[in-house]
Amino acid sequence: MDRLDAMAVFVRVVERQSFARAAEDLGLSRATVTEAVKGLEHRLGVRCLDRTTRVVRPTPEGEAYYRRCIAILGDVEEAETEIASRDLEGFIRFHAHGDMLRAAILPRLPEFLRRHPGIRLHIGEGDRMVDLVREGIDCVVRAGDLTASSLVGRRVGVLAEGTFASPGYLAGRRTPAHPDDLDGFEMVSFVSSLTGAPMPLEFVKGEERREMLLPQRVSVDGAATLVEAVRLGWGIGQMPRYRLVPLLRSGALVEILADWAPTPTPVTVLYPEGRRRAPRVAAFVDFLIAILTEALAGDGPVPPGAGRSAAPEGPGR
Repeated sequence: MDRLDAMAVFVRVVERQSFARAAEDLGLSRATVTEAVKGLEHRLGVRCLDRTTRVVRPTPEGEAYYRRCIAILGDVEEAETEIASRDLEGFIRFHAHGDMLRAAILPRLPEFLRRHPGIRLHIGEGDRMVDLVREGIDCVVRAGDLTASSLVGRRVGVLAEGTFASPGYLAGRRTPAHPDDLDGFEMVSFVSSLTGAPMPLEFVKGEERREMLLPQRVSVDGAATLVEAVRLGWGIGQMPRYRLVPLLRSGALVEILADWAPTPTPVTVLYPEGRRRAPRVAAFVDFLIAILTEALAGDGPVPPGAGRSAAPEGPGR
């Protein structure tokens, strides 16, 4: 294995914190990965990784070498692609919420794969926060107001949100025309992964903004579970409209207080600083930005309009 290949192996081991996971990503045997790292450490004359039975972490020297490797490998890939007019190739890991994957991203992925047959993709999904660098993820689609981050990103649009309930839950109750009319209602609360606390309902009309925590017997920390709990009549909830189109069309859910829609939930494509220098990642990020901008503008499955702003892994994901 030449020096650049060994550097690429080392980078993946650091990011995945595992020889086995790095080998799987790279399509190599674990023994090959182990020998590559050992050879690299022997050549450098320092230990670059601390190995335990549970995790692999870089030493201070290994961390410094990792950052130099990222820059060098990005420069090499960029130069080879530009000068030799080579097609893009390699492995890309990205992560997004499952509903957004299925609604806006997966239907368009064949375009990217046809354009770049040398690219392999790993698609991750879920509500949880992800550590892009430590999990070896090249880019992620996140919804919500982002906290301070070392990641680079571009906002591509907003998700419309509203307040919803099941017809069964509303039966026998007066339809609210104002947030003050929610006395006697319960909410299904979404627990923030950042604070561990229930997120209040938000109502906005013109310059007026209200936040409310209604009584709650059921709380959830998964966006799909929130939709199902509201559908089952356990209380009212606030969610992105694009998730609910079939349920609204069938009458399984009803929107209430439409004139008091929550503020929009921003959607951003994020990637670690320096990672976009790799042409394959740059191309994929540009592709995601293009298709999500189109979808969120109303030309795709995600409708435009007002909605709710939330923490990075809240119900708007």
